[in-house]
Amino acid sequence: MSALHFSRVVIVGVGLIGGSLARALKRAGVVGEVVGVGRSPASLERALALGVIDRAASLEDAAQGASMIVLCAPVAQTFALLHALEPHLQPGTIVTDAGSTKSDVIMAAKTALGDKVAQFVPAHPIAGRELNGVEAALDDLYDGKKVVMCPLQENSRADVAAVRAMWETAGGVCEIMSAVQHDAVFAAVSHLPHLLSYALVAQVANAEDAALKLACAGGGFRDFTRIAASSPEMWRDICLANREALLRELNTYQSVLAHLKAQIEAGNGDALERVFARASQARLQWGAERAAAADIEP
Repeated sequence: MSALHFSRVVIVGVGLIGGSLARALKRAGVVGEVVGVGRSPASLERALALGVIDRAASLEDAAQGASMIVLCAPVAQTFALLHALEPHLQPGTIVTDAGSTKSDVIMAAKTALGDKVAQFVPAHPIAGRELNGVEAALDDLYDGKKVVMCPLQENSRADVAAVRAMWETAGGVCEIMSAVQHDAVFAAVSHLPHLLSYALVAQVANAEDAALKLACAGGGFRDFTRIAASSPEMWRDICLANREALLRELNTYQSVLAHLKAQIEAGNGDALERVFARASQARLQWGAERAAAADIEP
C-alpha cells in the first residue's frame, strides 16, 4: 500500500457512508479491489449490482490481505465488529471508522483489539444525506467536506497519514481533534439538531390533525426536518453513545426555550426580537464564512 494506492479496501457496512467512500475511491482510481461486508445479503447484492463493491465476503475472509478496513456500521456495533476482527487482523492492515461519536468507539477499540489497537485510527467524515442505503451513495459526497481524525497515542505516523490520504483522495479535508472535543462539538452542531428534528416531526405526526398540518407545511418545515429522514438506527446509537455531551446541550437548549416561552407569555416582543436578532446575525455570519471557504451557497 502506498499513499496513493490501496490494493484492497474493506467496507464494513455498505450504506450511504461506506458506499460513498467506495465510489469516491473508485472514481480516483486508487483502489485495486473494494470488498463489502454487511448484515444484509440483499444489500450487498445491490451494492454489487451497482458496482459500488467488487465482491462481498465475511469479515474473516475480507480481512485477509486487506490494506484498509473501514467500519461504516452504526457505532453500537463497533465492539462486536472489532472483537470478531481481532483474531484475523494482519500486522500490515490499518483499521479506521466513520462513526459520529469517538470516545465510545475508542474505548470499544481498546477493549476489543488489545495491543492491536495501534492499527486503529479513529475518524469521522462530516457528510451525509437525508437518504440512507447503498442506493443513496454518491462518489462526490465527501468533496470539500471536513473529516475529523482523532488519532491515538498508539498510532504510527504512517498509519495516520494513510487514513488521511484515503479521505483526502475521496475529496475530504482532514482536521485533527481530540475525542473529547469532537464529542462535545458535534453534540451541539449535529446530534442535538437531529434530535430536535425527529422530535418536531414526531410531535406533528402524533397530532390529531397531523394530515392537515403536514399538508400545510412549507419550506421552513421541510428544511428544519430534512434530517429526520435519516437512519433511525444510526441516530439511536449516536444519541446513546454520546449521551453525556448531548444531555448537556439539551439542557442548555431547554433553558433557551424556557426563556423564549417566558417572553411570549409576558408579551415581551422586544426581548424576543433581541434573541432572534442575535441568532439571525450569527447564522448569516456563519453562512457567509462557510460559503467563502467552500465557494458554496450560504
